[in-house]
Amino acid sequence: MDFQDDAAEFSSEDVDTIVKNAITGCLTDVMYNPKKELQPLNKPYKYIITCIIMQKNGAGVNTCASMVWDTTKDNFCQVPWENQNMHCIVTVYGCAVHIDNANELES
Repeated sequence: MDFQDDAAEFSSEDVDTIVKNAITGCLTDVMYNPKKELQPLNKPYKYIITCIIMQKNGAGVNTCASMVWDTTKDNFCQVPWENQNMHCIVTVYGCAVHIDNANELES
């Protein structure tokens, strides 16, 4: 296979169009709702959520993360899921909102 021709170049425009079509197909007519399932926990955390969805075709998938945080309060949960056609890995990072010195900040 000859990778020297223009057809082998990464086309941001083509990828942009495909991604926009996928987003529109999934999110059109869906209302944003800030009150999600994690919020009722009433914990003083900011949540960061990532999701990897990959076709199941025999290829492997590995994920890793490196965090610099308060190991006594912050944590994460990783949930793998799969069916006959796809792998899905959802990771939720919980970063504690530190308000220990709120009175000092107001002074």
